[in-house]
Amino acid sequence: MKNLKQIAVVFSLLLAVVFVTAEQSVAQGDVMGGVKSAIKIGSSKDLARNFSSMVEITLESGDATSYSSTQAEFVMKNFFSKNPPVDFSYSHQGASDKGQRYAIGTYTSKNGTYTVLVRMKESKIQSMNFIKD
Repeated sequence: MKNLKQIAVVFSLLLAVVFVTAEQSVAQGDVMGGVKSAIKIGSSKDLARNFSSMVEITLESGDATSYSSTQAEFVMKNFFSKNPPVDFSYSHQGASDKGQRYAIGTYTSKNGTYTVLVRMKESKIQSMNFIKD
């Protein structure tokens, strides 16, 4: 009887770990979905909700610059106003061995098309690259 209780406790703990892991994966997927939606409609405010405290952004100039989350929001607002979105979609998503998530997509604006690379860590955007095609 004692062994049966121990097995039940171990099984319950394993089940809890599985649910927590699955919940975290869904939450991270939701974050990527939220980022996609924000870029697709050109909402710097919605995008900024997912920024880490410092964000590296590379735009048309090709120079990567680090900004605070507040500054990054204004940089993206300016970019979206100059390049209003027509469409945005991911072509690939993945994660590194160290847990850094990333997505590669295509941003179509009225002024051209961009390849976009978004890198995240702990469900927060670390860097974004908009490379004009």
